[in-house]
Amino acid sequence: MKLQTIETHIVKTPPPGFGGRYFIFVVLQTACGIRGYGEIYAASFAPETVSTMAADVFGRYLEDQNPFEIERFWRRAHGSGFSHRPDPSMQGVVSGLEMACWDIVGKALDRPVYDLLGGKVNERLRTYTYLYPRADQDAASFYNDSSASAEAAAGYVSDGFTAVKFDPAGPYSVFDGRQPDLDALRRSEDFCREIRAAVGDRADLLFGTHGQFTPAGAIRLAKRLEAFDPLWFEEPTPPDMPEAMAKVASATAIPIATGERLCSKYEFSRVLQCGAAAILQPNLGRAGGILEGKKIAAIAEPYYAQIAPHLYCGPVVAAANIQLAASIPNFLILESIQKMDGFHAALLIKPLCWEDGHIIPPTTPGLGIELNMDVVAQNPWDGSRLHLEMAPHPFDPERDGPFAGG
Repeated sequence: MKLQTIETHIVKTPPPGFGGRYFIFVVLQTACGIRGYGEIYAASFAPETVSTMAADVFGRYLEDQNPFEIERFWRRAHGSGFSHRPDPSMQGVVSGLEMACWDIVGKALDRPVYDLLGGKVNERLRTYTYLYPRADQDAASFYNDSSASAEAAAGYVSDGFTAVKFDPAGPYSVFDGRQPDLDALRRSEDFCREIRAAVGDRADLLFGTHGQFTPAGAIRLAKRLEAFDPLWFEEPTPPDMPEAMAKVASATAIPIATGERLCSKYEFSRVLQCGAAAILQPNLGRAGGILEGKKIAAIAEPYYAQIAPHLYCGPVVAAANIQLAASIPNFLILESIQKMDGFHAALLIKPLCWEDGHIIPPTTPGLGIELNMDVVAQNPWDGSRLHLEMAPHPFDPERDGPFAGG
């Protein structure tokens, strides 16, 4: 079996852009006609540039090669051009191509990918969602209104979710970390208090940040949140220095979670060795793909660290996350964008199965999904912004106003 062609598709997400401004899909096809789907979560460059990168990597390391030889491909791409170190752009491209190879392999063998990763461990996968505004709610107002978020949380829990995530601590900037200001401390405490009151002990609270704070600032914030018993405090400091994040982990009873911006087993291993986090959040569209995700989970096992696959992109990464989560013993919870309905469902021939707060792993071969190429074609990207963006200047609350997301 040999890989023959690659297609890339940049899909614009409709307002309000749940999962980011666009998704980058790849479709690989073998000479015998088997198609495999992948998704790239590389956000540092324009998506058109990333598509060119994907075609280049495919031409160098996958064209006319056997899709079963995933380990060989990963090593060649990891060392491409004498790099041989974690690179989020290369690993994003590798991730999308690698999961498409797994999709082909599973289809060729008529087995779900999880069967090829050691078999199914988890029959159903607990999920959480961010608290998102309704279509009739202003995003900036919603994300700064603890009462509105408490109401949304109660609604999601009534739907079956047993965990909800929110990030009221304010904007993130290329100049972070910083000390949280008093408004951010008060607002964060108010959100936790009101959401906890709204959901009681029916759901876990997942407190999100995006590396905004210094260790000292994150510790100040954590002390205010401990009374509400969050399941985690996410990425309290920037991802560059897990040694700094470890200072936060050692100073709070709240478990630290991190990983959406990390790639490869090497960066996750360093997090564990530093004692920086108890919960790892690889996004399989960036972390290096499905096999690399399995290795990250295996490295975490001796530390008794748990895996909570991250998702702020499209349904193909979601499908890859599901295959990994189904096959690992240290799975904790899976990020879902609401119930994986809406545009995420429209992009698939058959939507993912969300049921009573859980995703049910598919039994169909490969990743278990097929892209609806008509919907893909009907939503071409025509913008110029990146998938997510950080403020380009130091945070100034008077100038920047209420935070409405990245």
